Amino acid sequence: MYAVSVDRSLVAQHYLTVPDPGPEGEPHSHHFTVEATFRGPELNRFEYLVDIDAMTAAMDAVADRYRDRLLNDLPEFEDANPSAERFARAFGDRLLDELEPEGATELRVEIAEDDVARVAHERDL
Repeated sequence: MYAVSVDRSLVAQHYLTVPDPGPEGEPHSHHFTVEATFRGPELNRFEYLVDIDAMTAAMDAVADRYRDRLLNDLPEFEDANPSAERFARAFGDRLLDELEPEGATELRVEIAEDDVARVAHERDL
């Protein structure tokens, strides 16, 4: 099994929409570090699992979408609590819109929130 990972850092804002969120119910910022990892059993004809340059460009594009934004205002968080877990899934969705990793069979998106907590979303491709 092969794996290719790229990470990006960004600051974004959100507020939680769960009952009794405490101070997290007010808009606030977090420093997020997002790491995306594609995994797969076979390399392509160029001996890549995923082209790192293409993956870097896709990660930049997705990170730029969220950078300095209020997550609650974005369509992917409409009627949803913008938790870090939900953010990991949404980031992965957008990454796959930007990049078609032909040899990868799995995607894992892990998000560190302010060096306090880490969450991840994994999916088969």
